[in-house]
Amino acid sequence: MAEKLLFTDARVRKWTHAASLPGKLENLLDKCKLERVVVKGEPCAIKMHFGSQGAFRTVRPAFVRRVVDAARKAGAKPFVTDTVRIKGIDYLDVAASNGICEQSVGAPVVLADGLFGKDYVKVDCGGYMPFAPVASCINDSPSMIVLTHCKGHVQAGYAGAIKNLAMGGVSAQNREEGDMRKRVGRPGMHLLHHGDVELNPELCELCGQCVDACPMDAVSIKDEKISLDRRKCWSCCRCVRVCRTGALKGPDIGPAFQDALAHVAKAVLSTFEKGRVFYLNFMMDVQPECDCMPGADVPVLADAGILAGADPCAIDNATCDLLARSHPIPGAALHEKGCREPGGEPFEILHGKSGRDHIKKLAEIGGFSVDYEIEALE
Repeated sequence: MAEKLLFTDARVRKWTHAASLPGKLENLLDKCKLERVVVKGEPCAIKMHFGSQGAFRTVRPAFVRRVVDAARKAGAKPFVTDTVRIKGIDYLDVAASNGICEQSVGAPVVLADGLFGKDYVKVDCGGYMPFAPVASCINDSPSMIVLTHCKGHVQAGYAGAIKNLAMGGVSAQNREEGDMRKRVGRPGMHLLHHGDVELNPELCELCGQCVDACPMDAVSIKDEKISLDRRKCWSCCRCVRVCRTGALKGPDIGPAFQDALAHVAKAVLSTFEKGRVFYLNFMMDVQPECDCMPGADVPVLADAGILAGADPCAIDNATCDLLARSHPIPGAALHEKGCREPGGEPFEILHGKSGRDHIKKLAEIGGFSVDYEIEALE
């Protein structure tokens, strides 16, 4: 059975507030019946990505505020949240610098897995992961609205609602100390590869971009020599993406990562009653890379709009279809890859891997659907 999705496009055809994208989002939210999703009088997690110090093209505060207002109108007590990516106290500073603070979004901004990224509940997972360390604030919240800035991703191909659930819904650390390979959660997913990040110091020009990109301080330059601490490295490959000389080479990313995304997303969703999670996919400022990267590039595709729905597989599959029909922006990364017209799979062109494998897998194991029908709103 096809899942119903609501869609509002990004175009402004009248110079009125109602016809603006914030106004159209308000209209869309009115039709989402969030009172059926949230629990009246109880907290509701508004899950998003806060971006990074240079990656400012995440979901804009003006849109987050309207979702917060809609959740509150539906009877919930909303809070805006993400899990620790860099050091927690620094990540809150990043959020504030990107406009995600209580004064702008109208709700408390908290780290779902605590200031140190170690507050979680073990949830049965299946697949390649022994368990999913679901962030405590997500595990304990009776409802959640997932706001996703849709984009490319070096390992997932496409990063949408499912990736937001799986990598953003679990802890960054755990209580075990030592080698990253003993860990679970986000590091554990990153490490489901064949091999490690490889370093060839002879090719390094000591530009320092990899040092800035690494969230774990695993790469360092001292006395004009580069080194990689494999005990800290979780193979996220950010260093590989910024390396211009080939001194850093990433491991072979096989199907295990896509499989883990699906199983961990299912584990996160298992902590909610059926119907208590809702999704909004923002197809604007579409980036070639994840918002974790230390900078934001120009968008690779023309803005498409906003999708809303209750099925993560249907909304991500529809997002991929809509963005495949969007025009590549001249001079941007996708355009430089030779993609000059709509059609094809833009994220596969960017990253050499399908962004739909984890969507199909979650539909298979989680009882969701990739089939959809879209109701376009004026």
